[in-house]
Amino acid sequence: MEIVRVPVLSDNYAWLIHDAGRTVALDPGEAAPVAAAASARGWTIEQVWLTHWHPDHVGGAQALRAQGARVAGPAAEAAKIAGLDTLLAEGDDIAIGDAHATIWSVPGHTAGHIAFHFDDRAVIFTGDTLFAMGCGRLFEGTAEQMHANMRRFAALPGDTRVYCGHEYTLSNARFAAVAEPDNGAITDRLVEVTAMRDQGEPTIPTTIALERATNPFLRSVDAAELSERRAAKDAFKG
Repeated sequence: MEIVRVPVLSDNYAWLIHDAGRTVALDPGEAAPVAAAASARGWTIEQVWLTHWHPDHVGGAQALRAQGARVAGPAAEAAKIAGLDTLLAEGDDIAIGDAHATIWSVPGHTAGHIAFHFDDRAVIFTGDTLFAMGCGRLFEGTAEQMHANMRRFAALPGDTRVYCGHEYTLSNARFAAVAEPDNGAITDRLVEVTAMRDQGEPTIPTTIALERATNPFLRSVDAAELSERRAAKDAFKG
């Protein structure tokens, strides 16, 4: 399975997933750069997968659909996403080539947010739920829901690669250093991420093991601590 990062909009990542000659575009906030990235590799986008309804994740879906792709997304958000051909919910299976993903229901950022977990490939696409060193804002859900999501992510094998929807890692790392000032792994990661971003390098994917060590939201002991940290991050100016 090949995974290609496609920067779109200001700080979003769309993803091309290619396996056994088949290609899916995940969370295409814009159609043109995603289509161009596929074309440059001689790939044809046959499917579009969406994690949630926000425009910066679905903005290119209909243009790709008009070019022949079928669109799959969360059943719980079907009223907010035009042109869904396949409705997905917890436990569903969806495939690209020989690679099968299981759907996780991970509400919190939005009410119907889903993630795509390729268990046998040790890969998960988390949209705006789990970020490198962060988590999504609680626009439509609760801290209890997000904490449950974090526990579920944390239980994955440490080598699982995490592909999220934004390049937020530097801001998240700066906050993490304030949230856990005595965490040496966070201190080291902030230095590393700063250097990567200074060179224009992406910080995604991350891994579950790295997030267990450095993500203050994944490391929250309970929903109350996550809620406190999420409110602090929302107001953070660092």
